[in-house]
Amino acid sequence: MQYVKIKDAIVEQIDAGMLSPREKLPAERKLAETFDTTRVTLREALSLLESEGRIYREDRRGWFISPEPLRYDPTQTLNFTNMALEQGRKPKTELVSAKSILANKQAANLLELKPFSDVYQVNRVRYLDERPVVYVTNYIRPDIFPKLLDHDLANSLTDIYREHYGMVYQSIRYRISTSSLIGLQAQALRATSGTPAMVVERVNYNQHGLLIDCDIEYWRHDAISIESVANLTR
Repeated sequence: MQYVKIKDAIVEQIDAGMLSPREKLPAERKLAETFDTTRVTLREALSLLESEGRIYREDRRGWFISPEPLRYDPTQTLNFTNMALEQGRKPKTELVSAKSILANKQAANLLELKPFSDVYQVNRVRYLDERPVVYVTNYIRPDIFPKLLDHDLANSLTDIYREHYGMVYQSIRYRISTSSLIGLQAQALRATSGTPAMVVERVNYNQHGLLIDCDIEYWRHDAISIESVANLTR
């Protein structure tokens, strides 16, 4: 199959260091000419590379070589900034919106709220090395964190909780699934609609066992690698 041969040829160039992380690939028409193939066949090869996390696409800009993914350990309580810094990456967080809303179905279910409860909704975009990689929506209980919206929410919520409210995460329940980026998430991550995504859903409890907030992270799937070590006892 020609598209598999094209995919393998590009992988060889990546592995040999001939194509660098975040380097832009030639335009599809040029690539099709280079491999003496049709645009349809070329796109099949590019789709395979994208599904394997070797390349990513930015809307209206083209295809790029994927950098190393961030190693994400669910058993660790490191916030995004510290996790990235520990791995030699340059993190940045931008606040998209922060407001008090009537809890929607998702927030009510995750936070086990009664009907007509209010929650804070905080939307942020996080960057690795100037590339937007994850869109995060936090739902936070306002009864536990009064006046939270007065703080700079582009900073770590973990640090704000600890420094201003005396709250720390004691336990976290995770759910990891796959999805596609659409709408605001795709736009914020400069992705085309339908781009594969890894979804990390976290429900967080404080040191007293109280459920205090939850967050849903929509990652570009090539930008994250879920890794952990389990110490088993007999």
